[in-house]
Parts: sequence; C-alpha cells; structure tokens
Amino acid sequence: MKFIVSSSKLLRSLQTVSGVIQSNNTLPILDHFLVHLTPGKLTITASDIETTMTTALAVDSSEEITAAIPAKILLDTVKSFPEQPLTFTLNSSTHSLEVSSDFGKYALAYVDPSEYPKSASLNEADSINISEKTLGTAINKTLFAAGNDDLRPVMSGVFFQFTNEGLTFVATDAHKLVRYSRKDILAPSTAELILPKKPLTLLKTTLGSGGNNVSISYTDQNAQFTYGEVTLLCRLIDGKYPNFQAVIPKDNPNHLVADRMALLSSVKRISIFSNKTTHQVKLKVAGNELNISAEDLDFSNKANERLTCNYQGTDMEIGFNSRFLIEMLSNLESDEIILEMSAPNRAGILLPDGGLDEGEELLMLVMPVMLNT
Repeated sequence: MKFIVSSSKLLRSLQTVSGVIQSNNTLPILDHFLVHLTPGKLTITASDIETTMTTALAVDSSEEITAAIPAKILLDTVKSFPEQPLTFTLNSSTHSLEVSSDFGKYALAYVDPSEYPKSASLNEADSINISEKTLGTAINKTLFAAGNDDLRPVMSGVFFQFTNEGLTFVATDAHKLVRYSRKDILAPSTAELILPKKPLTLLKTTLGSGGNNVSISYTDQNAQFTYGEVTLLCRLIDGKYPNFQAVIPKDNPNHLVADRMALLSSVKRISIFSNKTTHQVKLKVAGNELNISAEDLDFSNKANERLTCNYQGTDMEIGFNSRFLIEMLSNLESDEIILEMSAPNRAGILLPDGGLDEGEELLMLVMPVMLNT
C-alpha cells in the first residue's frame, strides 16, 4: 500500500491536529495519528478521548488502509523536509512504514489501529452555521477570562448561549467576566453549551479569518465544529453555568471615557510598582483628570501617573487588579474605552467606545480590589 503526498501540505495537516495530542497520555495509542487512506484522500485524526480532531488532504493513491502512526516521529520527520513529494509505503503484514524522499529512506513501525478510541456519534444533533470570523472573534474575546479552578469546572470553559434573539458567549473566573453578543445571528432553537478551553484554543489557532462558515452541531454531551477539511469533536462540560446577568451592575452613574492605548500603557508601567500579591492599582478620578497609582509598602515602591479623560460623575477612588485591567484593555480594539462605575466596592464595567459591527456587543466586568487604608 503506498501513496504520494506533498511534504508541505502533509505538514500543515499534521500540525493542524497535533495540538490535540497530550504529552502525558494514559493510553499509549493516543500518542499516535490515526491515518486512513482511501483512493485519492488521506484522513488524519488525533484524539485525547475528550477532544478529537480530523483533517483530510488529497494524495496520489488508489488503495485503502488504516494505521496508527507514532505522532512525534512522523511530525518531526516531515517537518525536516523542504517542499517535495514524499512516498509512503505501508506493509500491513509487518506493520512497517517506509518514507521515501529526495534525500533517502526512513522506516518506522506503526501499530494496529483497532485500539484507537471511536468518536462519539451526534445522532439527532441540532446545528447552526456561523462564519469563521465571527466564531474566531467570540473565542478571542472571551477565552482569556475563563477560570482555572478544578473545583468549579463550569467556570473553566466558555458558555455558548444560542437563542432566536441572538448568540451570547460568556467567560468568567469570578474576578473578571466577558460577555460577547451577536444580535445579527439567530439560532433556530435555544441551546446552552459549556465548551472546554482546549478545543476552543485549537479552534482559535486553526480557524480562518474569512467569511467561510463553520457548522456547529451539538447534543447534550458533545459539540462538533466542521470547517474546510477540518472536523473537531469535543465533550461538553457538564453542569449549569452561573447566572452571569445577575452580577452585572445595572446602575452605573459614573462614566469615564479614556484613550485605550494611553490607559493600557500607563497601567502596565504603574503595575511594575504594585504589590506582588494583590497587583493593585488605584484609579482616582476627579473632574477630567485620572490619577493612576500603585504602592508596594513591603519594598517602598510607588508610582503614579496622570491622564486626561472625559468624566461624568462624582469624584471617586477605586482599586483594580492590574493584570485583569491589562488583559481586558489588550483584548479591546477601539481607540477609546468607557469605564462605568457605581461605587468603590462594586464591579467596574469596561466597554469599547465604538469600533463594533452592527449587532455586535461586548461587555467586560472587573471586580474591584479593596483599597489599602
């Protein structure tokens, strides 16, 4: 059994799915790519049981065979070649694979693919189509805010909410929260899914930025994303997502508008001098002046800067974790941002001032840090 394939095209396909493979797999078979050859087509699969990713590419072949090939050695070998045709010869009686290139020949053993885990079937699944750009934006805007607490697994993923009024994507770790909404895309039926971080990270790195559609199929246990020649199937996080609407303060009379990059640069500089445990920076706003300061009493470090801003509200001081502010400001794209506040002990709301498409909404919430007295 043999096939011929472009080294660069094969490398792209292997790299697309290789992110699924873990370094500490409990099942040795999961250290392998499942390769399925049919006439003119090669399908490559990688899995960690929870997440399975498959891609396909055209090859020169008229035969059919399935094999589980060691992932690392295959990827490292193909990566080492400049662009050229590679000939793969599989001997099913000896379970050996020979790779022929312009430079020479390389042989390795492959294993029986029968032990490879079978993918879940999505019978009677609902589905929705979203453009690659929209899904990619939703993941980019929310994923960074998801938590890492194993004791609260539902908060370690991103919440997808599909309704006939629009799509909402939410992530929170209880200290910060991001809600990204699309009112211009309607779902045929209501659904709520909690997607784990790993498959979303894989989607983030492999989705295109064009207008091609991603087909999302989902059941109560699994979700499948199909785009181009790639299919990603993952198990959903089981549980009920927290009531995120309840924690978003509705009455925020104090409105601050500031230049996003100026504020981001200032917070980055000031945070160097903040306490290394709390990472607290203090925002003091009066009139149209914003004073940003930090102090680390343990090492007698302190810093402060002033920015001009447009402020409507009562004078106030509020403390935030500088790491959260930096993450949020970095994930906004507008030239200016709006910071809505009500009191020093209540969450602040960050909003982009313009720069969004029609039907697109983005809200970021950050919990305050109690100011040092």
